[in-house]
Amino acid sequence: MKYFVLLFGLCLSGLVFAEVDLVKVVKSKGALYLMKGETVVKQYAVVFGANPKGHKQQEGDERTPEGVYSLDYKKEDSAFYRAMHISYPNAEDVRKAKARGVSAGGFIMVHGQRNGLGWLAFVMQNFNWTNGCIALTNSDMDEFMDKVKVGTPIEIVW
Repeated sequence: MKYFVLLFGLCLSGLVFAEVDLVKVVKSKGALYLMKGETVVKQYAVVFGANPKGHKQQEGDERTPEGVYSLDYKKEDSAFYRAMHISYPNAEDVRKAKARGVSAGGFIMVHGQRNGLGWLAFVMQNFNWTNGCIALTNSDMDEFMDKVKVGTPIEIVW
């Protein structure tokens, strides 16, 4: 019996500590999912820019990009607690923005709350307030940073 319990515990810990291979964001649901294959490892409530519907078109439009990007570096000295950078804009984003005569923008992050205001997360996570980033509570951001490695793809859909 003790071997069964030990074996069950090892199997369970494999699920709990499964390596995340995709971060999926569904803007219409205000949800961010950590995925391992087809399995949701963890789900978080998130908020976006003030104008969340649709793909980011240009700097200042307060939209979060849609598509597949990469989480390409961690930023521990962020003005928004901790952050992980999304590789927006890609070449296509830049091309489309240039054709419209605008800047595609950039510096889009998954981040926590503005420094010094983390205690307001119970209010801030009830409306879209970023400039196009994806915001979590600080405690959720700590867990996100622990579970997600640099280079992990992020898929953002409406």
